[in-house]
Amino acid sequence: MKEKSLYAESGVDTAAGDLAVELMKEAVARTHGPEVLGGVGGFAGLFDASALLGYKRPLLASATDGVGTKVAIAQAIDKHDTIGQDLVAMIVDDIVVVGAKPLAMTDYICVGKTVPERVADIVRGIAEACAATGTALVGGETAEHPGLLGENEYDVAGAAFGVVEADAVLGPERVQAGDVILAMGASGLHSNGYSLVRKIIADRGLTYADTAADLGTSYGEALLEPTKLYTAQLLAAINSHPGAIHALSHITGGGIAANIARVLPVGTWAEIDRSTWSPLPVFRHLVDLADATLGEVEGAWNLGLGMAAVVAADQADAVANTLRAAGLDVWRVAEVQAGTRDLTGFEIGAKGVNGGAVRLVGEYAD
Repeated sequence: MKEKSLYAESGVDTAAGDLAVELMKEAVARTHGPEVLGGVGGFAGLFDASALLGYKRPLLASATDGVGTKVAIAQAIDKHDTIGQDLVAMIVDDIVVVGAKPLAMTDYICVGKTVPERVADIVRGIAEACAATGTALVGGETAEHPGLLGENEYDVAGAAFGVVEADAVLGPERVQAGDVILAMGASGLHSNGYSLVRKIIADRGLTYADTAADLGTSYGEALLEPTKLYTAQLLAAINSHPGAIHALSHITGGGIAANIARVLPVGTWAEIDRSTWSPLPVFRHLVDLADATLGEVEGAWNLGLGMAAVVAADQADAVANTLRAAGLDVWRVAEVQAGTRDLTGFEIGAKGVNGGAVRLVGEYAD
């Protein structure tokens, strides 16, 4: 007779954790190239850094993030195969902003109760997005916290690092007056502003299983549209057009103006022309539910603009065409300006960055 586990009686099931690892091993292994040593299950992941010897002055870029309260919607409709891509996108697409190639990532999943198939779904999504961005998934942790989280609750987080040559770092220092700002289309809300989304749904007495006629699917399915991945396309454009891309901005928390202001130098400004695009239907539907306007949510949601590139004017068309050929929706939204002007109504820098000034002008296209 097998001896009873006191640990299991406390709510921690190590056997379930082991099964979860077995279910995810194959997906994780597919992200490993010859630079990854040791496989899955070690105390630490090993990454062969000898490739960095080919750099003159390699700088390591690192980022960490989570998915926020979007996980609550995944839990509500018991769908967990897209959250992993959200996690990778929020981290790796921050790393590429400085021009860095992502190398490796680790994840952390905290659960109330280990359901092996659910954990494997999450990690499978992480692994598939890592493979799509050329990032090795070299380690992770699943922690069971009974009593802190409900049995069907979990949270996810991760961290990654990449590398960029010191003289190739993108940022405000490269930006000049006359540069063109290119916008890249989003897939949906990505992974920001979900506390507002959940409030709107709750205030209207809706559930995530309810059908949103305007969106052609349930609220849950529409709101779980995974965050778009930009890394591979941007790295290809950076390599195809050396020196053309001066800065990148990942439009995450804080919205369009604040995030673009972070990558412009002090003394410059830009006016983002709303008329150059039409916000995705999910944004229009949500503001209608909230009896609000698109302008009122510009500080919370990307409104269909998920990444921006600040590009040398004489190469903007070529860069845009390269990105379009890679499958991105790309359009011009502004030109960087310099000089004295009244900056009332502009976002000036953000998140501790003393950057440029940005505001949105005009009306959105229908």
